[in-house]
Amino acid sequence: MGKAECISYDDNQLPYIDLGSAVIRMDKEQAPEWALKKAQDELREVEGIKEQAIKELRELIQNEKQLNLPLDDEYMMMFLRPCHYYPDSALKRLKNFYNMKLKYGQACENIVPDKLRNVFEADILNLLPSRDQHGRRLLVLEAGKKWKPSKVPLVDLFRGIQLTVLGSMVEPYSQICGAVVIIDMEGLPLSHITQFTPSFAAMLLDYIQECICMRLKGVHIVNNSYIFNMLFAIFKPFIREKLRKRIFFHGKDWKSLTSHIDASALPPKYGGTATWELPPGKLLGEFFECYLKDYQQADSYGYPAGYKMKK
Repeated sequence: MGKAECISYDDNQLPYIDLGSAVIRMDKEQAPEWALKKAQDELREVEGIKEQAIKELRELIQNEKQLNLPLDDEYMMMFLRPCHYYPDSALKRLKNFYNMKLKYGQACENIVPDKLRNVFEADILNLLPSRDQHGRRLLVLEAGKKWKPSKVPLVDLFRGIQLTVLGSMVEPYSQICGAVVIIDMEGLPLSHITQFTPSFAAMLLDYIQECICMRLKGVHIVNNSYIFNMLFAIFKPFIREKLRKRIFFHGKDWKSLTSHIDASALPPKYGGTATWELPPGKLLGEFFECYLKDYQQADSYGYPAGYKMKK
């Protein structure tokens, strides 16, 4: 079957990309029953705790006079779920998340799809249609020879990652089960190494460890080379143990990768058995642009320009 060529719409006029044996869509409806049970068991999402945590987080946000945010229950849960319904932890994470724009400027501004068409057209950022066996979202980043920094500067690549994560953050299913990232370093040129400066590495780790409001359950690095391994060794001391335990190196050992991620969720190029073929990156960008108003609204939230967050 050939690649999908256009956006389709369901009966509720919600967009999706039809890949034949699977679809790429936003799962904005309530999570399936087994995932809701998982939320009860792992995230303390039970009657009483849930309602009280939402109430407390809403009050904490209202006391942050400079922080412009919606206050509906769904928005509260987006931050409470990754923090196991502890309001103080959720507020801290939430404040760090919105401070990113003030702290890092351009790298965290304009996280809207029509400003990042170059990222999707480069075919280096893929959202897989299938979740893994644990219900986790799967994101693939091709940051080796396929990535051309002259067309997609590193700062744009980072913004594209943030955009994709934002899309998953609004999915109840993903809020509960989390996400897994596959980073493909095939043919990483030596010239690319200079892109990963200490300041960029510090920003990326800050985003992952302090700001991201998503349960990052695994980072799987494939086609990694000696060059990349050397680069990772430099920054490894700055990675906390929790994240370090979730980073796996597979090289070209697909049996190793599929021991973590079920083969049915992966394309053949990564040792998978999926029969779908990923759409052109341009089409994935168009899919995200269907939610342009939502992304623009989300980009308007946070602190006013020039605000200095208290430590």
